[in-house]
Amino acid sequence: MLLYEKLSSEIFGAAIEVHRQLGPGLLESAYQRCLCHELNLREIPFRKEIELPVQYKGIRLDCAYRIDILVDEKIVLELKAVEQLDKIHEAQLLTYLKLSQKRVGLLMNFNVPLMKHGIKRMAL
Repeated sequence: MLLYEKLSSEIFGAAIEVHRQLGPGLLESAYQRCLCHELNLREIPFRKEIELPVQYKGIRLDCAYRIDILVDEKIVLELKAVEQLDKIHEAQLLTYLKLSQKRVGLLMNFNVPLMKHGIKRMAL
């Protein structure tokens, strides 16, 4: 059984609904606002634009990194609206998981014909 499987499934459904309503081709910020609204409608707790400082040799450094959406203090969502997901996007999400000490993340690319092909679940 996958960690946070039910919550992940609920997030998938919310993202698919946003994509169904909007389709591909918009800016990431539009998808983020609409996904937050959809999560609210479904009464799924979340926070957006969470500051993510870097810890380096005992010092906390604000390097302007932000988690797009953190769902129920458990799942990190990294949203994209790009032609295709690349390894660097996966590396970014894994780094965010490490820095935030979270175990599960969803990389979501809304610039796809079918949203189910734009979601990648990653875990540490």
